Amino acid sequence: MDELVRDETPAERVDRNFNELLGELRIALPGVQVLFAFLLTVPFAQGFAQLTGFERGVYFAVLLLTALACAFLIAPTAYHRLQFRQGRKQEILFFANRAAVLGLGALALAMTGAILLITDFLFGAAAAIPVGAGAALLFGSLWYLLPLSRGRRV
Repeated sequence: MDELVRDETPAERVDRNFNELLGELRIALPGVQVLFAFLLTVPFAQGFAQLTGFERGVYFAVLLLTALACAFLIAPTAYHRLQFRQGRKQEILFFANRAAVLGLGALALAMTGAILLITDFLFGAAAAIPVGAGAALLFGSLWYLLPLSRGRRV
């Protein structure tokens, strides 16, 4: 496929890329925040006492990964606000892109861990391991391998 040629200045390109990234973050962030809020309530539920040591460890890892995803996905907003009108939009875009990629990685690991935890709780380790591995493969393939295999055109 031919690459789309745009008639834009470098500053316009940075603005467009920044707006596209912000739109992507607006899609990802609410889901991460809902997951994090839910995870904060789990230890207070009656069934939490039934979790094995392994399941509690997975839960805690999922909680930390979700907090990490929130931190990375919100970081571009804080960075932008603190650097606002300093003429550093390209630097902000570079940081925001890296933070978004790391945030999505943490989210993929958190969701994989949540799937592992729930499957282990419901069906045991024999089912949890292949289901968790499948989730990791799915997220890794769709969110990283497929986009990276298409080449980088930024």
